Amino acid sequence: MPGPLSAPPSPAAPRRRVAVVGVALSDCGRVDGPTPYALHAQAARRALADSGLDRSVIDGFASAGLGVLAPVEVAEYLGLRPTWVDSTSVGGSTWEVMAAHAADAIAAGHANAVLLVYGSTARADIKARRRTANLSFGSRGPLQFEVPYGHTLVAKYAMAARRHMHAYGTTPEQLAAVAVQARANAATNPDAMFRDPLTVDDVLSSEPIAEPFTKLHCCIRSDGGCAVLLAAEDYVPDTAKEPVWVLGTGTSVSHTTMSEWEDFTVSPAAVSGRLAFERAGLTPADVDVAEIYDAFTYMTLVTLEDLGFCAKGEGGAFVEKGRLLREGELPVNTDGGGLSACHPGMRGLFLLVEAVRQLRGEAGRGQVTKPGGRRPQVALASGTGGWFCSSGTVLLGRG
Repeated sequence: MPGPLSAPPSPAAPRRRVAVVGVALSDCGRVDGPTPYALHAQAARRALADSGLDRSVIDGFASAGLGVLAPVEVAEYLGLRPTWVDSTSVGGSTWEVMAAHAADAIAAGHANAVLLVYGSTARADIKARRRTANLSFGSRGPLQFEVPYGHTLVAKYAMAARRHMHAYGTTPEQLAAVAVQARANAATNPDAMFRDPLTVDDVLSSEPIAEPFTKLHCCIRSDGGCAVLLAAEDYVPDTAKEPVWVLGTGTSVSHTTMSEWEDFTVSPAAVSGRLAFERAGLTPADVDVAEIYDAFTYMTLVTLEDLGFCAKGEGGAFVEKGRLLREGELPVNTDGGGLSACHPGMRGLFLLVEAVRQLRGEAGRGQVTKPGGRRPQVALASGTGGWFCSSGTVLLGRG
C-alpha cells in the first residue's frame, strides 16, 4: 500500500505539437572569408529572422562538428545559454537524429524552442591548406581491422554499390542517372554550385574514383551552413511564416565495421523510415517530395528502396525514368543535393531546410507543383551517416 507521503500518479500531460518555424542558409558554395563560427552565426540569425520570433524564446540548442566542447562553444559564440542541448554526432544523419530528439523534448515540455545549426568551410580550408582531405576516420577501435588495407570511406560505399549491382543487376548507367537528375534540379537553384547540364556519358567518363564511382558519382565539396528552428505549437501564432509540422521521426544505427553489416544492399533507412511512417500514420505514397542524403549516387538509389518507394532491387529501374526530377513522379533532392548544390560536410540539415521551403512554396523556380497546381503537403528528409552506419528520417507536413 502507498505510504502517507505517496501521491497518486498524475495523468501524463498532453504532448505538444512541434513545428519548424524558421529555416535559413548561410552563404554557401565558395566562401573563402568567414570562419565556420561566422557561418553558424549567419545561418542562425537568418533562421531567427525567418521565424519572426525573438531570440529570447530559444532555450534549446543542437550542434555538432565544431569545437572541442560542441555545442557549448558554438552556443557561447551565438550568445545563447540553453537549458537543453544535444551534440549527437553520427555523420550525415546527425541533423535528422537531432531533429527527432528536439521534437521529442519540445513535445514533452523539456524545451520550448530548439535551434539546430551547422557551418563548415571544408572547401576553403583545403584551398588554403589548412587541412587535407579525410582519407580515414582514424585507426583505433574497430577501424583498426580495416584501415591497414586502405579501405577509405569512398571504397566502403563503392563496395556496397558493387554488391547491389551483383545481386540485382543495377548498372553504372542507372547510378549515373541519379547524378544527371540532381544536376537538372540544381539548374533552377541560384545557390547551387554546379548548374550546367550533365549526361549519363558525362558521369561515366569522368575521372575514376572507386569502382563503380567516377568523380561525378560523388558529392561535391563546398562551404556553407544552415539553421532550423523548431518550436512548440504555443509559439506558432507569433511566427512570421506558415508552420511546417513534424509528423513523425525515426532513427537507427547499423554498423561501423563492414564485416558486421549483414547485407550491403540494405541501409539503416529501412528501419528509421519504417518507424517514421508508423509514427506519422503515413505511407510512402503520401510523400510529395523527398530530400535524401546523396554523398554518392548509390545512397539515393538504395535509400529510396529502403524507405519503401520501390521494392528491394528495383531502385535502378526506378531512378532511370526521370522520376527524381522536380516535375517527376517523386521529386528528390529538389535543390540539386550534395551531388550538385552543396556538400560542406554533414549535409543532413540542408535536407530539412529544402523540405520546409518546398512545403511553404518558397523554392522559387525550383518549386515542386503537384497535379492540379497544388503545393506539396508532405515532405520527407532522410539522412545517412558514416558508411551507411546510421540513419534518421523526418516526415514534415502542412496544416
